[in-house]
Amino acid sequence: MASLKDLRNRIASVKSTQKITKAMQMVAAAKLRRAEEAAQAARPYADRMAAVLANISGAMEGDGPPLMVGNGKDDVHLLVVCTADRGLCGGFNSSIVKLARSHQRELEAAGKTVKFMVVGKKGWDQMRRDLASKVIERTDLREAKRVGFEHAGEIGQTIIDLYEKGEFDVCSVFYSAFQNVVTQIPTRQRLIPASVDTGAEENVSTIYEYEPAPGEILEDLIPRNIKIQVLHALLENAASEQGARMSAMDNATRNAGDMIDRLSVSYNRQRQAQITTELVEIISGAEAL
Repeated sequence: MASLKDLRNRIASVKSTQKITKAMQMVAAAKLRRAEEAAQAARPYADRMAAVLANISGAMEGDGPPLMVGNGKDDVHLLVVCTADRGLCGGFNSSIVKLARSHQRELEAAGKTVKFMVVGKKGWDQMRRDLASKVIERTDLREAKRVGFEHAGEIGQTIIDLYEKGEFDVCSVFYSAFQNVVTQIPTRQRLIPASVDTGAEENVSTIYEYEPAPGEILEDLIPRNIKIQVLHALLENAASEQGARMSAMDNATRNAGDMIDRLSVSYNRQRQAQITTELVEIISGAEAL
């Protein structure tokens, strides 16, 4: 059984940990507000881009650009796994990696070749033991204070360069879509060939005339759309990460409080037992005299 001194030290240690988790929860709450606003602000742009692409593709005659229609094969798949660079956010990173690995097993069972591009240190930490040989590109955003289009542009351009080199046929990005503080949904979205929502075209009643030709417009818009979708994934991930961290730190703070209560009860019982033992010894000694 632990001594009273050990219990006092343990209680003091847990209280210090509780202060840290409480502070991290408050920091995550402050960052969450900015990240949520950025993610919500990016959604209309991404949706409108999808509507424009749907409209142009509907007006185009013949085949579109390779980034939009693909190369006619789906033998090699590139899975872009977007995770965080820091931990202490519950199962946020694990859920994204789990979805990517599940999709990998499905593709390999169908006889496809799978390659990975990992964005974020924590994703690489989880994948390097078993899947290091399949990772052809990895990057992190630890130096970035706030995720912006320049970061998404670099990642998007890397994907386009790999496609043009013939490294893969189909590309999908994996991230966590932000719903609220306690709900983040692991999501897969296809980047190449471009996933064009044909239903978006139906909501646009305006008839457009295009100059130059729709094919030339798509040659410029499709690479931009890939970068926009990567930015959308990164911003959703940033908001989901802070929401998951806020929830995890709240749970850690509560667990620390429960542990402090249990240790305090144990400390008080042991202290009372020690006092009782001392009283018995004193009384016994007095009676002996």
